[in-house]
Amino acid sequence: MVEPHPMRQTIVVPTTQAAAERATALILDIIRQAAEARQGCSISLAGGATPRPLYECLARQAVGADVPWSCVDVFYGDERDVPEDHVESNYHLTQRALLDHVPIRPSRVHPMWGAAPDIAAAAEEYERTIRRIVPAGETGIPRFDLILLGMGGDGHVASLFPDCPEILAETGKLVAGFHVPFLGRNRMSFTLPLINAARNVLLFITGEEKSPAVARLLSDAPDARRRLPACGVAPTDGTYYLVLDAAAARLAGLSPA
Repeated sequence: MVEPHPMRQTIVVPTTQAAAERATALILDIIRQAAEARQGCSISLAGGATPRPLYECLARQAVGADVPWSCVDVFYGDERDVPEDHVESNYHLTQRALLDHVPIRPSRVHPMWGAAPDIAAAAEEYERTIRRIVPAGETGIPRFDLILLGMGGDGHVASLFPDCPEILAETGKLVAGFHVPFLGRNRMSFTLPLINAARNVLLFITGEEKSPAVARLLSDAPDARRRLPACGVAPTDGTYYLVLDAAAARLAGLSPA
């Protein structure tokens, strides 16, 4: 039996497109509510192939909708060591799939400098930018209105990989720049303290290849959860949405509602 996270809402729908539509509705509601409550909204976007259908759906549904894009600040949860216009860049993905299609101010989009020659220094600068723009909570950690995450088949979120235990255990830095040995490349990433301080975290997972990791994520067996970075996602005072398609949820024994 799965032991439910106290603030997690697990949503299972039949298809990838249905998952994108459900996540889109959640994101638009969060943006509207944040703008009404705080006259501003800070969101962090995810990279990789999985969220592309979500971004495309968000771009379609946001056109003509009553969405206060002018007050939204966009950040990134991680980035690869490539220029911003590179096909592997998370910024490039979101720009083409989403940002080019919504009326958001360019000055309020904050890419990570993943190709920086000193990745650690660039991460420190990005953390300073976040602290300047995103209001902090009672703990002193900035509280994003929404952090969107995907998950890899190995259970990684952002660029928090199973083979990077020192980054997974990081408690001081909110953004880390580091070398990933098994990739042979640098990455920049939010750390768990920043992710878990968010008001809303949305973990969006689709595809049969993710099903074994999802089963481990939702298991209450410590051995199954061990070394799965996604298990570190546990907002301390926020809502945690887990949106899955049926293929990703299959081995966890979950069916569409």
